[in-house]
Amino acid sequence: MGITKRFFQLDSEWSIIHYPYQPNGFGVYIFGDKTHFVDSQTSFWLQHYGRNQLLGVLLEAGYTVFTSNLYGANWGSPKALQLAMRIYHIVMKKEILNERVHILCEGMGALVAKELMKSSDKIRSAAMFNPCLNLNAHLEKERENKFFYKRLSREIALAYDKDPKEAGSMTFDESFDTADIPVHIWQRMNSITYPYQDHSKMYEEHRSKHGNPIDLTFHLADNQYRLHHSVVKFFKENEKNL
Repeated sequence: MGITKRFFQLDSEWSIIHYPYQPNGFGVYIFGDKTHFVDSQTSFWLQHYGRNQLLGVLLEAGYTVFTSNLYGANWGSPKALQLAMRIYHIVMKKEILNERVHILCEGMGALVAKELMKSSDKIRSAAMFNPCLNLNAHLEKERENKFFYKRLSREIALAYDKDPKEAGSMTFDESFDTADIPVHIWQRMNSITYPYQDHSKMYEEHRSKHGNPIDLTFHLADNQYRLHHSVVKFFKENEKNL
C-alpha cells in the first residue's frame, strides 16, 4: 500500500493530509476544537478513539482529509484564517482534488470555518459538531468562572496579539455568511461548553431569515456509528454539482 498520510509545515505550524485507498476526488478540511493539535508525527484525530473512527469512515468513503494545528487555541484569529487559506491553496496545488471542499469543524474550529464561508467560494458544504459561533457569548459565559475566564482571556490575547488585560474589553465579529452553502449541525444535547442557545440557534435563525435554512440534529452521542455515517451521507448529497 502507498503513502497513507503526509505531514508538512507552514509558518511553523504542522499540517497533515490523509490519503484514501480509493480517492473519490473530494477533500474534507477539518477545523478542530481548542485541544485538537497536529505536530510533526501525530495529531489529535489520530490519537482520539472516536475521531480516529470518523477519520477511518471518511477515508473508507474515498475522501482526502486534511487539517492543521493552526496555532492551537486560535479562537478564529485573522492570522489563523490567513494560514487556513494558504494551506487550502497548497493542498489544491499538490493534490488532484475538486477545488470546492467540504468543511468539518468542531467547537472553536467553527470560528475559522465561518470566516472562510464568508470569504471563499471554495466551500462545498459544512458539517459542524457543537460549534462555537459567537466568541462574545462564550467569553461572557466564562466570566462566571474566574479560573476559566482568566485562561480564556490569556488564550484570546495570545491568538489576537493583544495584552491579556485587553481581552475582556475586546468585541468580536458576530456576523455570518449570507451564502447558500449547505450546513448541517450535530448538536450534543448535554453540551455545556458551547450551548445551543448561544451559538447554533443564532446561526440557524440567521440562515432561516435569509432564506437559506440549515439542518440541525440533536443527539446524545450514544451512537457514534450512525453519527459518522450521517456526516458522509450529508457530504455525498452535496456532490451532485461539481
